[in-house]
Amino acid sequence: MAVIASMCRFRLAHRLEGHTGRVEALALTPDGKRLISTSADTTLRVWDLRSMRALYTLEGHTAGVWSVAVTPDGTRAVSGSFDATLRVWDLASGRTRHVLQGHATEVYAVAVTPDGKRAVSSSADATLRVWDLHSGRALHTLRGHTDDVKSFALTPNGTRAVSASWDGTVRLWDLDSGRGQRTLEGHTDAVHAVAVVPDGARAVSASEDRTLRVWDLVSGRSMRALGGHTGPVYAVAATPDCSRAVSASADGTLGVWDLQTGRALHMLEGHTEPVYAATVTPDGSCAVSTSPDKTLRLWDLELGQPIASFECRERARSCPVSLDRRTVTAGDASGMIYVVSADPVRRDARSARARL
Repeated sequence: MAVIASMCRFRLAHRLEGHTGRVEALALTPDGKRLISTSADTTLRVWDLRSMRALYTLEGHTAGVWSVAVTPDGTRAVSGSFDATLRVWDLASGRTRHVLQGHATEVYAVAVTPDGKRAVSSSADATLRVWDLHSGRALHTLRGHTDDVKSFALTPNGTRAVSASWDGTVRLWDLDSGRGQRTLEGHTDAVHAVAVVPDGARAVSASEDRTLRVWDLVSGRSMRALGGHTGPVYAVAATPDCSRAVSASADGTLGVWDLQTGRALHMLEGHTEPVYAATVTPDGSCAVSTSPDKTLRLWDLELGQPIASFECRERARSCPVSLDRRTVTAGDASGMIYVVSADPVRRDARSARARL
């Protein structure tokens, strides 16, 4: 009996309830055993994915928590909030280790370097900051952008950051010196997101100007512009094998792009409202997307086909997290977190003929 890969259904495995405001971000510990969620209700929660219970509620922020990153050893999490601070949390005790202060206004994004020694944050104050996670001290303030820095990505070795700003530029930074290395220009409107290709030599940016651009991080040159969306592009992710990028757009579609040629391989249709978030599964075979249309969708990147969809209770905008190729988790505006699995629908030739 053959399994048709594109014929699946999402099965709700668990609902994680506790947040009283919109879920903003999700992150997994490296061992895959715990999930960290952030919310507009000003808290974070640490969930045990074996028992599907909340271990801790992390309290201390005074405004919505927009972002979270986990250290490589899984012992700490770093959160960024609309209260203009970051907090470093001990995941064994649920206690705050450090409050990181310095940004003038809301913190949008946070990441931890692969060695676990530093955190990087970006803010509406047009800066990025580099922090020492041992002492909680600010090491550098990265200045150069003239508008909000909504997104950034670290290179695989953790020595550089690539930032995307509403000022229409992408910038490359050296994290050791705190200095800007290059300004990447070419977009004609705000840049919403950026992803570093796992080879560390290229980055892909997504813009309000309806295009993506592939950048050479050595020369700072725009290698190619990827055009095909009919609305602003809000998110981008690269596959682990460095061959493709996946974009999410206000036009309700996801684009799948060949990074070598710049050709659009697929435009994935199914969402009925803008797509704000998309991620690639760890094996690079699938993409997961969320939208205010209340759906969570799984896509086959090779075939360019939908695999499964799941309807959330409320609007879903936070970026989904892939536990594995078939199990994903996402949160919605009600504060609910869903853990869902895509189960293959098995059909043999006889049953298929019977339906005709």
